[in-house]
Amino acid sequence: MAINEQLLKILACPETKAPVALAPSIMVENLNRQIKSGSLKNHSGKIVSEVMEAGLLRSDGKRLYPIVKNIPVMLIDEGIDL
Repeated sequence: MAINEQLLKILACPETKAPVALAPSIMVENLNRQIKSGSLKNHSGKIVSEVMEAGLLRSDGKRLYPIVKNIPVMLIDEGIDL
């Protein structure tokens, strides 16, 4: 999945303001397997039910924000703690 480089430069974690980068595809694949099995929860504790096309990984590697239907979901509660 490609994301506009200009958009990527301005996006940041809404909680810490840390930069984000496109997550490795293998990480997204592993998270999608957990989603399909019903075992992945987001930051708010809700089970994630929609698979993601890609993800934006916070620079410290502790949270991922999903990209669903080509839209980065940059909400604290929707982030996935890693």
